[in-house]
Amino acid sequence: MQASFAEFVGVDGCPAGWVAVTLARDGRLEYRVFPTFDAILCQHRRALILVDVPIGLRDAGADERVCDREARRLLKRRRSSVFPAPVRAALSAPNYEAASRINREKTDGRRGLSRQSWAIVSKIREVNEHLAGREQPAPVVREMHPELCFWGLKEGHPLRHNKKTQEGYGERIALLSQLVAGAVELVDTVLREKRRGVLRRDDVVDALVGAVVARLGGGCLKTLPETPECDSVGLPMEMVYFAVQTTAAE
Repeated sequence: MQASFAEFVGVDGCPAGWVAVTLARDGRLEYRVFPTFDAILCQHRRALILVDVPIGLRDAGADERVCDREARRLLKRRRSSVFPAPVRAALSAPNYEAASRINREKTDGRRGLSRQSWAIVSKIREVNEHLAGREQPAPVVREMHPELCFWGLKEGHPLRHNKKTQEGYGERIALLSQLVAGAVELVDTVLREKRRGVLRRDDVVDALVGAVVARLGGGCLKTLPETPECDSVGLPMEMVYFAVQTTAAE
């Protein structure tokens, strides 16, 4: 199925909007900052795009998305990186207090909304507005979580260090450099060309791992859970990843 994709794109939110890292079929790496998610879709019409925001959302009920629960279980020491996804109604709230109240009401009083989740609600809303009711493919957009992607690339082991530390960066870029040429050079170029107020180092690394996983897995990515549910507007509640296996495991 990879033959149907002209390029492979990892996307992460950043202070200036969105950063997209593109891995071409010939291995060429590029990056670009976009003001809107729609601009990414227009630029990459024949791509497989993996984006680091929740896509399929629950309308109500006490249960979290299965992919969120399963990702935390697998990530162990990195479990706190998986923020609880909001219910769909919370996306239209005007402020954090209202969003948290709506989320609590819709989850039978079980869960308000964390500040971390609220910080990405505008990104979630933007992606959902463009995907709900939209026919795939062209391009294909799927949800990924960077730490789950790294877990898969590291043969089912969570990374040791927080991504914002120097140790965490070293751990991640070393793994990516084994899989794609020019990973270090790409990050160095971004940091040289963009101010921190536009783009942070971990934003680039998160987008980069999405591009690498998209290229490795193509149309055969694994999903968490193995059989995802779809939400009320038809979007899958899933996280995708590529599983690297040792010879012994095979």
